[in-house]
Amino acid sequence: MALGRRLAARGHDVWVQSWIRWQDDVEAGGMRFAASPEYPTFPQLGQEPLTPYEAVRRATTDTLPLVDEVRPDAVVHDILTLGPGLAGELRGVPVATLVPHVDPRTEHGWPPFSSGARPARTRLGRELWRKVGELVDRSLELGRTELNEVRDDVGLPPVSRFHGGISEDLALIGSVPQLAYPRRAALRGAHTVGPFVWEPPAEPVELPPGDAPLVVVAPSTSQDPTGLLLRATLEGLADAPVRVLAAQNRTSEAAAARLRPVEVPDNALLVPWMSYSQVMPLADVVVCHAGHGTLLRALSAGKPVVAIPAAGDMYENAARLAWSGAGLRLPRRLAGSRALRAAVLTAISDPSYAARAGEIAAWVAAGDGCDRGAPLVESFAAGGT
Repeated sequence: MALGRRLAARGHDVWVQSWIRWQDDVEAGGMRFAASPEYPTFPQLGQEPLTPYEAVRRATTDTLPLVDEVRPDAVVHDILTLGPGLAGELRGVPVATLVPHVDPRTEHGWPPFSSGARPARTRLGRELWRKVGELVDRSLELGRTELNEVRDDVGLPPVSRFHGGISEDLALIGSVPQLAYPRRAALRGAHTVGPFVWEPPAEPVELPPGDAPLVVVAPSTSQDPTGLLLRATLEGLADAPVRVLAAQNRTSEAAAARLRPVEVPDNALLVPWMSYSQVMPLADVVVCHAGHGTLLRALSAGKPVVAIPAAGDMYENAARLAWSGAGLRLPRRLAGSRALRAAVLTAISDPSYAARAGEIAAWVAAGDGCDRGAPLVESFAAGGT
Protein backbone atom coordinates (compact mmCIF):
# COMPACT_ATOMS: atom_id res chain seq x y z
CA MET A 1 0.00 0.00 0.00
CA ALA A 2 2.74 2.45 0.98
CA LEU A 3 4.87 1.79 -2.10
CA GLY A 4 1.89 1.98 -4.43
CA ARG A 5 0.75 5.29 -2.98
CA ARG A 6 4.21 6.75 -3.44
CA LEU A 7 4.46 5.57 -7.04
CA ALA A 8 1.00 6.96 -7.78
CA ALA A 9 2.00 10.29 -6.25
CA ARG A 10 5.03 10.31 -8.58
CA GLY A 11 2.69 10.14 -11.56
CA HIS A 12 2.54 6.42 -12.32
CA ASP A 13 -0.49 4.30 -13.11
CA VAL A 14 -0.54 1.82 -10.23
CA TRP A 15 -2.76 -1.21 -9.85
CA VAL A 16 -3.04 -3.02 -6.53
CA GLN A 17 -4.38 -6.55 -6.47
CA SER A 18 -5.56 -7.44 -2.97
CA TRP A 19 -8.52 -8.61 -0.94
CA ILE A 20 -11.75 -6.72 -1.46
CA ARG A 21 -11.63 -5.31 2.09
CA TRP A 22 -8.79 -3.00 0.99
CA GLN A 23 -10.51 -1.53 -2.08
CA ASP A 24 -11.54 1.76 -0.48
CA ASP A 25 -8.05 2.36 0.95
CA VAL A 26 -6.39 1.51 -2.36
CA GLU A 27 -8.59 3.90 -4.33
CA ALA A 28 -8.23 6.61 -1.67
CA GLY A 29 -4.48 6.40 -2.28
CA GLY A 30 -4.84 7.26 -5.96
CA MET A 31 -4.43 3.69 -7.20
CA ARG A 32 -6.60 1.29 -9.16
CA PHE A 33 -7.94 -1.81 -7.47
CA ALA A 34 -8.23 -5.39 -8.67
CA ALA A 35 -9.69 -8.08 -6.43
CA SER A 36 -7.30 -10.94 -5.79
CA PRO A 37 -8.50 -14.52 -5.60
CA GLU A 38 -9.07 -15.64 -2.00
CA TYR A 39 -8.49 -19.32 -1.41
CA PRO A 40 -8.86 -21.18 1.88
CA THR A 41 -5.40 -22.32 2.96
CA PHE A 42 -6.47 -23.17 6.51
CA PRO A 43 -9.31 -25.53 7.49
CA GLN A 44 -12.70 -23.80 7.38
CA LEU A 45 -16.21 -25.09 7.86
CA GLY A 46 -17.45 -26.64 4.63
CA GLN A 47 -14.26 -25.87 2.68
CA GLU A 48 -11.29 -28.06 1.89
CA PRO A 49 -8.12 -25.97 2.27
CA LEU A 50 -5.58 -25.77 -0.52
CA THR A 51 -1.93 -26.48 0.02
CA PRO A 52 0.19 -23.31 -0.29
CA TYR A 53 1.63 -24.27 -3.67
CA GLU A 54 -1.75 -25.34 -5.03
CA ALA A 55 -2.95 -21.85 -4.10
CA VAL A 56 0.06 -20.42 -5.99
CA ARG A 57 -0.83 -22.50 -9.04
CA ARG A 58 -4.41 -21.27 -9.07
CA ALA A 59 -3.45 -17.67 -8.34
CA THR A 60 -1.05 -17.69 -11.28
CA THR A 61 -3.77 -18.81 -13.68
CA ASP A 62 -6.38 -16.50 -12.19
CA THR A 63 -4.06 -13.45 -12.34
CA LEU A 64 -3.05 -13.86 -15.99
CA PRO A 65 -6.18 -12.05 -17.31
CA LEU A 66 -5.32 -9.02 -15.15
CA VAL A 67 -1.73 -8.96 -16.44
CA ASP A 68 -3.03 -9.23 -20.00
CA GLU A 69 -5.48 -6.39 -19.42
CA VAL A 70 -3.13 -4.00 -17.63
CA ARG A 71 0.04 -4.88 -19.57
CA PRO A 72 2.25 -3.52 -16.78
CA ASP A 73 5.87 -2.42 -17.14
CA ALA A 74 6.68 -4.25 -13.89
CA VAL A 75 5.05 -6.50 -11.33
CA VAL A 76 5.97 -6.10 -7.66
CA HIS A 77 4.74 -9.01 -5.56
CA ASP A 78 4.91 -9.68 -1.85
CA ILE A 79 7.23 -12.50 -0.82
CA LEU A 80 4.18 -14.59 0.18
CA THR A 81 2.11 -13.94 -2.96
CA LEU A 82 3.95 -15.74 -5.73
CA GLY A 83 1.04 -16.05 -8.16
CA PRO A 84 1.24 -12.51 -9.58
CA GLY A 85 5.01 -12.86 -9.93
CA LEU A 86 4.69 -16.07 -11.93
CA ALA A 87 1.91 -14.55 -14.03
CA GLY A 88 4.15 -11.59 -14.84
CA GLU A 89 7.04 -13.89 -15.68
CA LEU A 90 4.81 -15.87 -18.05
CA ARG A 91 4.03 -12.68 -19.96
CA GLY A 92 7.63 -11.47 -20.05
CA VAL A 93 7.05 -8.66 -17.53
CA PRO A 94 9.95 -7.75 -15.21
CA VAL A 95 9.17 -9.09 -11.72
CA ALA A 96 10.36 -7.61 -8.42
CA THR A 97 9.76 -8.86 -4.90
CA LEU A 98 8.87 -6.85 -1.83
CA VAL A 99 10.05 -8.44 1.42
CA PRO A 100 8.30 -6.56 4.26
CA HIS A 101 10.71 -7.81 6.93
CA VAL A 102 14.33 -8.90 7.29
CA ASP A 103 15.70 -11.00 4.45
CA PRO A 104 14.99 -14.68 5.22
CA ARG A 105 17.95 -15.95 3.21
CA THR A 106 20.67 -17.20 5.54
CA GLU A 107 24.29 -18.21 5.06
CA HIS A 108 26.14 -21.34 6.13
CA GLY A 109 27.04 -20.99 9.79
CA TRP A 110 23.94 -18.96 10.61
CA PRO A 111 21.13 -20.36 12.76
CA PRO A 112 17.88 -21.31 11.02
CA PHE A 113 15.67 -18.37 10.19
CA SER A 114 12.90 -17.77 12.78
CA SER A 115 14.63 -20.01 15.33
CA GLY A 116 15.28 -17.05 17.61
CA ALA A 117 18.95 -18.03 17.85
CA ARG A 118 21.83 -15.69 17.07
CA PRO A 119 24.93 -16.32 14.94
CA ALA A 120 27.70 -18.17 16.70
CA ARG A 121 30.73 -16.30 18.03
CA THR A 122 33.10 -19.28 18.06
CA ARG A 123 34.37 -21.77 15.53
CA LEU A 124 32.64 -24.61 17.37
CA GLY A 125 29.36 -22.71 17.36
CA ARG A 126 29.61 -22.00 13.65
CA GLU A 127 30.26 -25.67 12.97
CA LEU A 128 27.17 -26.58 15.00
CA TRP A 129 25.00 -24.20 12.98
CA ARG A 130 26.52 -25.52 9.77
CA LYS A 131 25.38 -29.02 10.70
CA VAL A 132 21.92 -27.76 11.57
CA GLY A 133 21.91 -25.88 8.29
CA GLU A 134 22.32 -29.14 6.39
CA LEU A 135 19.01 -30.30 7.87
CA VAL A 136 17.36 -26.99 7.03
CA ASP A 137 18.59 -27.31 3.45
CA ARG A 138 16.49 -30.45 3.08
CA SER A 139 13.35 -28.40 3.77
CA LEU A 140 14.52 -25.73 1.34
CA GLU A 141 15.10 -28.42 -1.28
CA LEU A 142 11.55 -29.64 -0.78
CA GLY A 143 10.24 -26.10 -1.19
CA ARG A 144 12.26 -25.68 -4.37
CA THR A 145 10.89 -28.94 -5.73
CA GLU A 146 7.30 -27.93 -4.99
CA LEU A 147 7.81 -24.50 -6.53
CA ASN A 148 9.36 -26.04 -9.64
CA GLU A 149 6.39 -28.39 -9.99
CA VAL A 150 4.14 -25.32 -10.07
CA ARG A 151 6.44 -23.57 -12.52
CA ASP A 152 6.38 -26.62 -14.78
CA ASP A 153 2.58 -26.84 -14.61
CA VAL A 154 2.14 -23.21 -15.71
CA GLY A 155 4.85 -23.39 -18.39
CA LEU A 156 7.93 -21.87 -16.74
CA PRO A 157 11.45 -23.33 -16.48
CA PRO A 158 12.74 -24.54 -13.11
CA VAL A 159 14.88 -22.49 -10.75
CA SER A 160 18.04 -23.94 -9.24
CA ARG A 161 18.38 -21.70 -6.19
CA PHE A 162 16.67 -21.85 -2.82
CA HIS A 163 14.08 -19.12 -2.13
CA GLY A 164 13.18 -19.16 -5.80
CA GLY A 165 10.16 -16.95 -5.13
CA ILE A 166 12.41 -13.96 -4.40
CA SER A 167 13.43 -12.06 -7.52
CA GLU A 168 17.14 -11.90 -8.28
CA ASP A 169 16.50 -8.87 -10.48
CA LEU A 170 15.06 -6.62 -7.76
CA ALA A 171 14.18 -7.46 -4.17
CA LEU A 172 13.16 -4.59 -1.91
CA ILE A 173 13.96 -5.54 1.70
CA GLY A 174 11.67 -3.46 3.90
CA SER A 175 13.93 -3.49 6.93
CA VAL A 176 17.00 -1.65 8.23
CA PRO A 177 20.69 -2.57 7.98
CA GLN A 178 21.04 -2.46 11.77
CA LEU A 179 18.94 -5.65 11.94
CA ALA A 180 20.88 -7.43 9.18
CA TYR A 181 23.65 -9.85 10.09
CA PRO A 182 26.87 -9.17 8.11
CA ARG A 183 27.06 -11.24 4.93
CA ARG A 184 30.12 -12.59 3.20
CA ALA A 185 28.72 -11.46 -0.15
CA ALA A 186 25.83 -9.27 -1.19
CA LEU A 187 22.72 -10.98 -2.54
CA ARG A 188 22.03 -10.32 -6.20
CA GLY A 189 19.35 -7.68 -6.75
CA ALA A 190 18.65 -7.15 -3.03
CA HIS A 191 18.33 -3.64 -1.62
CA THR A 192 17.63 -2.88 2.03
CA VAL A 193 15.41 0.18 1.68
CA GLY A 194 13.76 0.67 5.08
CA PRO A 195 10.21 0.15 6.34
CA PHE A 196 7.16 0.69 4.15
CA VAL A 197 4.88 2.68 6.43
CA TRP A 198 1.12 2.76 6.03
CA GLU A 199 -1.70 2.36 8.50
CA PRO A 200 -5.49 2.66 8.25
CA PRO A 201 -6.95 5.95 9.47
CA ALA A 202 -7.52 5.99 13.24
CA GLU A 203 -8.83 8.47 15.76
CA PRO A 204 -6.19 10.02 18.07
CA VAL A 205 -6.04 8.70 21.61
CA GLU A 206 -5.52 10.51 24.88
CA LEU A 207 -2.34 9.93 26.84
CA PRO A 208 -2.13 9.05 30.53
CA PRO A 209 -1.74 12.28 32.51
CA GLY A 210 1.59 13.35 33.97
CA ASP A 211 5.16 13.54 32.78
CA ALA A 212 6.58 10.20 33.85
CA PRO A 213 8.16 8.04 31.13
CA LEU A 214 5.56 6.67 28.72
CA VAL A 215 5.41 2.93 28.02
CA VAL A 216 3.42 1.96 24.93
CA VAL A 217 2.11 -1.61 24.89
CA ALA A 218 1.38 -2.79 21.35
CA PRO A 219 0.45 -6.49 21.35
CA SER A 220 0.01 -8.60 18.24
CA THR A 221 -3.40 -8.55 16.56
CA SER A 222 -3.23 -12.28 15.89
CA GLN A 223 -0.83 -14.06 18.23
CA ASP A 224 -2.17 -13.09 21.67
CA PRO A 225 -5.97 -13.29 21.47
CA THR A 226 -6.43 -13.68 25.24
CA GLY A 227 -4.21 -10.73 26.12
CA LEU A 228 -1.45 -12.45 28.11
CA LEU A 229 1.16 -9.81 27.27
CA LEU A 230 -1.29 -7.01 28.00
CA ARG A 231 -2.18 -8.37 31.44
CA ALA A 232 1.40 -9.12 32.45
CA THR A 233 2.62 -5.65 31.45
CA LEU A 234 -0.20 -3.79 33.20
CA GLU A 235 0.27 -5.88 36.34
CA GLY A 236 4.02 -5.52 36.38
CA LEU A 237 3.99 -1.75 35.87
CA ALA A 238 1.01 -1.01 38.14
CA ASP A 239 3.08 0.79 40.78
CA ALA A 240 6.11 1.66 38.65
CA PRO A 241 7.11 5.32 38.09
CA VAL A 242 5.82 5.27 34.51
CA ARG A 243 2.71 5.97 32.48
CA VAL A 244 1.30 3.14 30.39
CA LEU A 245 -0.72 3.40 27.20
CA ALA A 246 -1.88 -0.03 26.10
CA ALA A 247 -3.92 -1.23 23.13
CA GLN A 248 -6.20 -4.23 23.06
CA ASN A 249 -5.82 -4.31 19.25
CA ARG A 250 -9.14 -6.05 18.80
CA THR A 251 -9.74 -6.77 15.14
CA SER A 252 -13.13 -8.48 15.40
CA GLU A 253 -16.06 -9.14 17.70
CA ALA A 254 -14.82 -12.70 18.10
CA ALA A 255 -11.46 -11.45 19.32
CA ALA A 256 -13.18 -9.11 21.75
CA ALA A 257 -15.24 -11.96 23.16
CA ARG A 258 -12.10 -13.97 23.93
CA LEU A 259 -10.52 -11.12 25.87
CA ARG A 260 -11.61 -11.22 29.50
CA PRO A 261 -11.96 -7.92 31.36
CA VAL A 262 -8.53 -6.39 32.01
CA GLU A 263 -7.69 -4.68 35.29
CA VAL A 264 -6.21 -1.28 34.46
CA PRO A 265 -4.05 0.39 37.14
CA ASP A 266 -4.20 4.10 37.93
CA ASN A 267 -1.07 4.91 35.90
CA ALA A 268 -2.40 3.33 32.71
CA LEU A 269 -4.94 3.83 29.94
CA LEU A 270 -6.31 0.96 27.86
CA VAL A 271 -7.67 1.71 24.38
CA PRO A 272 -9.21 -0.59 21.76
CA TRP A 273 -6.80 0.60 19.05
CA MET A 274 -4.09 3.19 18.61
CA SER A 275 -2.33 4.96 15.77
CA TYR A 276 1.33 4.02 15.95
CA SER A 277 2.28 7.11 13.97
CA GLN A 278 0.76 9.18 16.79
CA VAL A 279 1.96 7.34 19.89
CA MET A 280 5.34 5.85 19.00
CA PRO A 281 7.16 9.22 18.81
CA LEU A 282 5.82 10.06 22.29
CA ALA A 283 6.91 6.82 23.94
CA ASP A 284 10.01 6.18 26.02
CA VAL A 285 9.86 2.41 25.45
CA VAL A 286 7.60 0.10 23.45
CA VAL A 287 6.51 -3.37 24.58
CA CYS A 288 5.42 -5.69 21.75
CA HIS A 289 5.56 -9.19 20.34
CA ALA A 290 8.18 -8.16 17.74
CA GLY A 291 6.04 -8.32 14.64
CA HIS A 292 8.30 -6.59 12.12
CA GLY A 293 5.90 -3.75 11.36
CA THR A 294 5.40 -2.82 15.01
CA LEU A 295 9.09 -3.27 15.79
CA LEU A 296 10.18 -1.00 12.95
CA ARG A 297 7.58 1.62 13.87
CA ALA A 298 9.13 1.87 17.32
CA LEU A 299 12.75 1.83 16.16
CA SER A 300 12.03 4.33 13.38
CA ALA A 301 10.80 6.67 16.10
CA GLY A 302 14.03 6.12 18.02
CA LYS A 303 12.40 4.16 20.83
CA PRO A 304 13.92 1.10 22.52
CA VAL A 305 11.81 -2.03 22.50
CA VAL A 306 11.07 -4.83 24.93
CA ALA A 307 10.12 -7.79 22.73
CA ILE A 308 8.29 -10.97 23.74
CA PRO A 309 8.09 -13.06 20.56
CA ALA A 310 5.00 -15.23 20.16
CA ALA A 311 5.31 -17.06 16.84
CA GLY A 312 6.92 -17.24 13.41
CA ASP A 313 9.41 -14.56 12.41
CA MET A 314 8.81 -12.71 15.70
CA TYR A 315 11.55 -14.93 17.15
CA GLU A 316 13.93 -13.81 14.41
CA ASN A 317 13.01 -10.16 14.82
CA ALA A 318 13.48 -10.28 18.58
CA ALA A 319 16.86 -11.99 18.24
CA ARG A 320 18.05 -9.31 15.82
CA LEU A 321 16.70 -6.58 18.07
CA ALA A 322 18.77 -7.87 20.99
CA TRP A 323 21.79 -8.32 18.69
CA SER A 324 21.46 -4.72 17.48
CA GLY A 325 21.46 -3.32 21.02
CA ALA A 326 18.25 -1.35 20.47
CA GLY A 327 16.17 -3.34 22.95
CA LEU A 328 15.70 -6.44 25.03
CA ARG A 329 13.89 -9.71 24.40
CA LEU A 330 12.20 -12.02 26.86
CA PRO A 331 11.18 -15.61 26.16
CA ARG A 332 7.41 -15.91 26.25
CA ARG A 333 7.53 -18.60 28.91
CA LEU A 334 9.41 -16.23 31.26
CA ALA A 335 7.55 -13.03 30.43
CA GLY A 336 5.61 -12.66 33.66
CA SER A 337 4.82 -9.38 35.35
CA ARG A 338 8.11 -9.18 37.30
CA ALA A 339 10.30 -9.92 34.31
CA LEU A 340 8.44 -7.41 32.16
CA ARG A 341 8.74 -4.74 34.83
CA ALA A 342 12.50 -5.29 35.13
CA ALA A 343 13.01 -5.25 31.37
CA VAL A 344 10.97 -2.08 30.84
CA LEU A 345 12.73 -0.18 33.63
CA THR A 346 16.10 -1.32 32.30
CA ALA A 347 15.26 -0.12 28.80
CA ILE A 348 14.31 3.28 30.24
CA SER A 349 17.24 3.70 32.62
CA ASP A 350 20.06 2.43 30.38
CA PRO A 351 20.70 5.11 27.72
CA SER A 352 22.51 2.71 25.39
CA TYR A 353 19.23 1.22 24.16
CA ALA A 354 17.76 4.60 23.21
CA ALA A 355 21.05 5.63 21.63
CA ARG A 356 21.09 2.58 19.38
CA ALA A 357 17.41 3.01 18.51
CA GLY A 358 18.23 6.64 17.69
CA GLU A 359 20.83 5.49 15.15
CA ILE A 360 18.19 3.39 13.42
CA ALA A 361 15.75 6.31 13.47
CA ALA A 362 18.36 8.56 11.86
CA TRP A 363 18.91 6.02 9.06
CA VAL A 364 15.15 5.79 8.40
CA ALA A 365 14.76 9.57 8.57
CA ALA A 366 17.20 9.84 5.67
CA GLY A 367 14.83 7.69 3.57
CA ASP A 368 12.25 5.03 4.26
CA GLY A 369 11.18 2.13 2.06
CA CYS A 370 9.20 4.39 -0.26
CA ASP A 371 11.94 7.02 -0.55
CA ARG A 372 14.53 4.44 -1.49
CA GLY A 373 12.26 1.85 -3.11
CA ALA A 374 10.16 3.92 -5.51
CA PRO A 375 13.11 5.10 -7.67
CA LEU A 376 14.40 1.52 -7.83
CA VAL A 377 11.03 0.31 -9.12
CA GLU A 378 10.87 3.16 -11.63
CA SER A 379 14.29 2.31 -13.02
CA PHE A 380 13.43 -1.39 -13.05
CA ALA A 381 10.19 -0.81 -14.94
CA ALA A 382 12.00 1.39 -17.43
CA GLY A 383 14.44 -1.41 -18.22
CA GLY A 384 17.21 -0.55 -15.77
CA THR A 385 18.55 -2.62 -12.90
